[in-house]
Amino acid sequence: MAPEGVDPVKALFPIFKSHPELIYLDSNATSQKPEIVVEAIDRYYRSENANVHRGIYQLSENATRTFEESRIRIAKYINAETQEIIFTRGTTEAINLVANSAGQAFLRPGDEIVVTVAEHHSNIVPWQMAAERFGVTVKYIPLRADRRLDLDAARTLINSKTRIVSLAHVSNVLGVIHPIRDIIKMAKAVGALTMIDGAQGLPHLPVDVKELDCDFYAFSGHKVFGPTGIGVLYGRKTLLQAMPPYQGGGDMIEKVTLHGSTWNELPSKFEAGTPHIEGVIGLGAAIDFLKSMPMDSLLNHDRHLGTYLTHRLKEEFPRVQIMVEPGDDWVGTVTMAHPNIHPHDLAAVCDGENIAIRAGHHCAQPLMEILGVTATARVSPSLYNDESDIDAFLAALRKAEKLFLS
Repeated sequence: MAPEGVDPVKALFPIFKSHPELIYLDSNATSQKPEIVVEAIDRYYRSENANVHRGIYQLSENATRTFEESRIRIAKYINAETQEIIFTRGTTEAINLVANSAGQAFLRPGDEIVVTVAEHHSNIVPWQMAAERFGVTVKYIPLRADRRLDLDAARTLINSKTRIVSLAHVSNVLGVIHPIRDIIKMAKAVGALTMIDGAQGLPHLPVDVKELDCDFYAFSGHKVFGPTGIGVLYGRKTLLQAMPPYQGGGDMIEKVTLHGSTWNELPSKFEAGTPHIEGVIGLGAAIDFLKSMPMDSLLNHDRHLGTYLTHRLKEEFPRVQIMVEPGDDWVGTVTMAHPNIHPHDLAAVCDGENIAIRAGHHCAQPLMEILGVTATARVSPSLYNDESDIDAFLAALRKAEKLFLS
């Protein structure tokens, strides 16, 4: 039970005990961590610290069991098989893994990769690198005037030359939920593989990879209330079996001789070296935390705060350019630009009021160019925020206007 006067949701997160004045509105960058996650990591180091998959002694076997139980819980949460869950350092490494290993297995000169113009750099750069390496071309699905994906253009771009289609489940800049089911169907119709960047999807939406029928889905632990440095790649088992390993080292091999090596079974084949053990255990606890939360209520909560902020901005700050309108295909992220205040200056004023927002290009420079700006300010609420946090941000914006417009 939360102490009197303390928000019961914030009471679940130790950061707000250390910084009770903090207004954290940057959850698209990273989420805060609930006590259950901190405790799971602490328990591992205090009670089970040993390497996994290697020790023939009880402590190691206990650590291995806890580690693999996390894999089982994650697999069940997204409706995958445990062999299809590959642990990575995050979404970025997962996409690079697919670009390299699936590229070696399935790409041939003259093939095409299709992504969107609204992607995070981590879902553009690996494909550009793959294009140079494998002699293929990257094509980009544009946006409509309302800054949603242009599905008519997608139908033209996804054709018989397409081998891989990769896009975000949710835009990290705009908060728009992309129509991934439509895109996946287009890709399947021409025999192309599909890679979904779920870094912003899993924190807001239920994910069933079998129902989506995607070939790959990636997400990061630190955006779903888990630790940093740990992520997940779901891959269809038949594809993972056909792909070469991404990295070489311990645990991913079956046998090594001076003349060559053979590979371990899935998922070990793609998990070279000592894994991020405490990260996996913490991510398992984060998934338990997510399971305890009704996702529809979380999404509605974030949408409500984003809509509240959007309406207040339009009424009180008409100069502010809001990059996307709220809608049913939106998770509540509000990204904006002020014609007279640089986003970094606004963020600095907010910081002076103990408010954390994101300012910059958000690792999406091509999208910034399309939006006609070099940088924006982004407010991304989560379950530990309420309307009073939005009010505080608006007060900081008003203070910034007085500073920079007087």
